Amino acid sequence: MKKLILRSAQMDWLGNPASSSSSTLSSPETRALFSVVASIAAYTVLISTIIKDFFPFDLHRYATSKLRNLISRIICPRICVILIKEGDGMVNNQLFESAEVYLAATMVSSMQRFQVSKYEKESKYTINVETGEEIADVFEGITYKWKMVAGEDNSHPNFEGRPRVFELSFRSRHRDVALNSYLPHVLKIAEATKLEKRALRLHTLNDLCSCEMWNWINLDHPATFETMAMNDALKETIMDDLRRFLGRREYYKKVGKAWKRGYLLYGPPGTGKSSLIAAIANFLNFDVYDLEFTSIHSNSALRRLLVGTSNPSILVVEDVDCSAPVYNRDIVKEGSGKLQKHGVQKSEQLTLSGILNFIDGLWSSAGDERIIILTTNHRERLDPALLRPGRMDMHIYMGYCSFSSFKMLVSNYLGIHDHPLLEQVMPLIDKVEITPAEVAEILVRNEDPAAAILCVIESMKMKMEEKEDERKS
Repeated sequence: MKKLILRSAQMDWLGNPASSSSSTLSSPETRALFSVVASIAAYTVLISTIIKDFFPFDLHRYATSKLRNLISRIICPRICVILIKEGDGMVNNQLFESAEVYLAATMVSSMQRFQVSKYEKESKYTINVETGEEIADVFEGITYKWKMVAGEDNSHPNFEGRPRVFELSFRSRHRDVALNSYLPHVLKIAEATKLEKRALRLHTLNDLCSCEMWNWINLDHPATFETMAMNDALKETIMDDLRRFLGRREYYKKVGKAWKRGYLLYGPPGTGKSSLIAAIANFLNFDVYDLEFTSIHSNSALRRLLVGTSNPSILVVEDVDCSAPVYNRDIVKEGSGKLQKHGVQKSEQLTLSGILNFIDGLWSSAGDERIIILTTNHRERLDPALLRPGRMDMHIYMGYCSFSSFKMLVSNYLGIHDHPLLEQVMPLIDKVEITPAEVAEILVRNEDPAAAILCVIESMKMKMEEKEDERKS
């Protein structure tokens, strides 16, 4: 009993050494505390003696045990510790990331040691908690103590060496409040903070033998739907579909479908497929993950990459027709010569079924609020199983430059909305296969609007002559 009382007087509620200065020991509060402890000890001895003299041995032992537990809880409250690991299984721990963001946003003034970085286009510093740092937070009158420690070695594919762990400590009687109120509060504040300060990111594949699956840079593409050179009606259709998708979380849950949407962008090179992807990312404020099937050597590797992405996000596979597994099986039957002609290599490990499972199978539910975009210059080469609704919900043809697209390009590059020479463009542009990229290249070389439009007209006339010569020959 003396040992218990002495330890309690020297430790605070979380086991930290208390101050031992002579002034503290001689203070009225300290003398009052020792008086209370002494009284409790005296009463304990008295009660133990009475129990020992008048009650059977078993009952005496039981009562003494309960009494000790009661005194221990009064003097040394029980502490609950929650471990929040950086990684859990194959995926990153969202709670760990949110805790780091939350502490950096709300508790930086109480940190003694932390990391600071600043990325281009981000409005605020990025602050990371350093290993070993201890932080106290008060929520609804309850004190929570956070400590960053190095975890044990494990086989998590995203971390090299020892992943970090947050230790969250609080009194055991506040367990329900911590789980039902405090941790949801941490998640909510962290989400709001991330939306406020973070720029969009473009993630690309790392070497699959590395512990880091994804590298990223800030996505600073200026394309928006307002500046896209495409048919106005098609543009509105895409934006309406994206808005409807964003607001249907409960609907997808009700009908038993993963909350995702698939888009196939097809058409000749230079028609704006990549620019449309950037415009969608800016419209939704979603990160982009750039996948290359030719760099993925197995279905299991594809699954690892999928679960390593964050939500919400856009998964992009550009030039998907350059990957053998998605090739039309009728073409594959014609022999490997056809595949080699188009620069496609056979793959025995990454299969069409693995890709279909990634798009709308069980593994597609590993992510939420997700857009999947495939691009191709040759839709006819893709296997029909890849193109059906539920996998690719919208097929968007990115065609040659129309007159409305041309006017948008003139407005973007020359800063004008009308010009007399535009009347000469109208009858030509519908007869010539000229891409928005070709028009943009001509316009960017000429600062004078008249000269620029005349160059476009001349280029279209030359294309018409070449097409006529090919027809005659």
